[in-house]
Amino acid sequence: METNPIEKERYTRAAKRVKRIRGFYTHALVYIVINILIVTINIQNLAPNESYFQWHNFITLIGWGVGLLAHGLSVFAPNIILGKDWEERKIKELMNNDKKP
Repeated sequence: METNPIEKERYTRAAKRVKRIRGFYTHALVYIVINILIVTINIQNLAPNESYFQWHNFITLIGWGVGLLAHGLSVFAPNIILGKDWEERKIKELMNNDKKP
């Protein structure tokens, strides 16, 4: 029983997408766990009556959060900037350019 080439291509694309989504979820989980540890350590190291809300306690949270946001956008919203099926259109365009002498 042979697999239809179109179905095989769709499966391959779906598998790549699932891998990217899983990568994002892993990144988000590590972000949460590590930042909980950092917050816990920071709270334990506070002097008596010292406020936690100081800029240096949020550097990692904010910086890494921006990276996580960018990762999420690249996984879940790739069509916002380049549009839907941009890769297919670009491949066809480059193949047509190769045909020209």
